Amino acid sequence: MLLSSKLFKDAELVRSREKSVLDGLDCVVDVGDVYDPSRHRYDHHQRGFNETLSDKHNTKLSSAGLIYKHFGKEIIKTQLGLDDEAVEIVYQRVYTDLIESLDAIDNGISATKEEPKYKITTDLSSRVKGLNPNWNEENVDIEVQFKKAMQLTGQEFLDKIIYFGKHWLPARNIVLQSFQQRTSHHPSGEIVVLDKFCPWNSHLLDIETESGLKGLTKYVLFQDNSGQWRVQAVSLDETSFVSRLPLPEPWRGKRDQELSQITNIPDCVFTHHSGFIGGHKTFEGVMKMAVLALNHKK
Repeated sequence: MLLSSKLFKDAELVRSREKSVLDGLDCVVDVGDVYDPSRHRYDHHQRGFNETLSDKHNTKLSSAGLIYKHFGKEIIKTQLGLDDEAVEIVYQRVYTDLIESLDAIDNGISATKEEPKYKITTDLSSRVKGLNPNWNEENVDIEVQFKKAMQLTGQEFLDKIIYFGKHWLPARNIVLQSFQQRTSHHPSGEIVVLDKFCPWNSHLLDIETESGLKGLTKYVLFQDNSGQWRVQAVSLDETSFVSRLPLPEPWRGKRDQELSQITNIPDCVFTHHSGFIGGHKTFEGVMKMAVLALNHKK
């Protein structure tokens, strides 16, 4: 991140824990037991350190979060050329989608109070850890491995900025307009039809909350790349695999003619075995599926 900043883009990296060395450096990160942004000292290991990104966040920052807090907005603006409002949205999103997990892992904060049901060993922290020499390897150049880690993490950071700034953020207006027009498709307002497929889930949840209508939408309809239509049940939250109102149980795992007979809607394509998504050849047909599923709850 620092190498993407204006101030330190040409900086030379020095790795040391010696105070005599650290005192002469322009910026010190993750060592030194000092947090003082006025002197560009960014350590988080000292007793009493409880800095977070803002009052809205609870996760204690690591060195990654500290650098992001002080340089993130500048980097995003430089990379994308967005206005301040858009920069703030991307800044918050990149934190919750990438940086916060690094802060939590580095500070020993578990993602859940429950015992995880499975292991994830492909996250960024795990991939960086995998660059450390194995216990029975000799003559491994630590500096070479560290530079590999810098390349890996730096690219992932920039990829996140580019995705959220150039691809995710522009989708918000599409979702917002579709949400505002929801009652033109069904009087309940519980079915949203996207004019164009885009990343919609997180935007929809935010828009519902901002509108005071959290939990309203049950299904989102959109056209796929093949020209067919999909009906997708909205999840309980952004990371949940549980839907607010899954498609009816008798439909699940059924396809084509069998599904068409069950629903009494010709030209059905499929319903996923979990009920989170289904498909039809036409918009009219997928709308009938959504309405029928909506009424099925009653």
